Amino acid sequence: MDWHRQWTQTAQHTGPALALALAALLSGCASRPPASGRDGPEANPPANLGQVPDAVPRLEPIRVGGPNKPYEVLGERYEPITVDAPYTDRGLASWYGKKFHGRPTASGEVYNMYAMTAAHPTLPIPSYARVRNPANGREVIVRVNDRGPFHKGRIIDLSYTAALRLDLLRGVAPVEVRRITYAEIRAGQWQSTTEPAPLFVPDGVPGAPQREGTPGASIGAGVWLQFGAFSRLDGAEALRQKVAEAELGLLPLLTIVREAGLHRLRAGPFPSVDEARTLADRLRSERGLDSSLIEKR
Repeated sequence: MDWHRQWTQTAQHTGPALALALAALLSGCASRPPASGRDGPEANPPANLGQVPDAVPRLEPIRVGGPNKPYEVLGERYEPITVDAPYTDRGLASWYGKKFHGRPTASGEVYNMYAMTAAHPTLPIPSYARVRNPANGREVIVRVNDRGPFHKGRIIDLSYTAALRLDLLRGVAPVEVRRITYAEIRAGQWQSTTEPAPLFVPDGVPGAPQREGTPGASIGAGVWLQFGAFSRLDGAEALRQKVAEAELGLLPLLTIVREAGLHRLRAGPFPSVDEARTLADRLRSERGLDSSLIEKR
């Protein structure tokens, strides 16, 4: 079977991640790739990636067909948007790196993990979107030129540099995505006037600036649910991903705060103690997620 031709055709619709998986199956390769083929950052990325500017939105026609055709992946059918329409969503973001660097995207362009681009299941290709990390207020503008991700709860796959600038390199995390329309581009309304929070990245991340401060600000007064406390930040991040995947409605409420030397995953504030308790009981019975009630005055 001509698996290379199959992979090329698939890449035009689904992006490189799924296409590589199908290529491995069609060629009879082992299901687990060698260590050298695993995704992640390169050993020596360019310097000062935190200063890479946003993608600059411009008027580009939306192609009919090609990467904007309806398609099916893993039993799910996707209908890409083919008109200039507003779009907003909240969900989980992931990122992809060296495994796909230099390979074709769904648009036919070569994927550059150091450019400000992204993959999305249904946004028009090409189009531009503002992506915001609600945990720290940081925002970036990316050019959507690929398809994916195809995991439950995930709504966008960012380039390495876009994820770095949002402080999302530690793994999957909640974001807000809003498409920039033609009218906003014509009027120049896509330019942000907000001042982002200081960039915080884990130690040892290639291409990242030095650590500044601690992640997350102290929470204010109100009623909160705490899901766990960890000595290491990655423990809190892993739990945040688990809670977000189990209850997408909590995405904008989840935050990690540093108190008494621990990283604490909390959701809130809630309007009342009763509402917080009701949600806590439902999460415990339906999702197996335990939490404790905290009142800050």
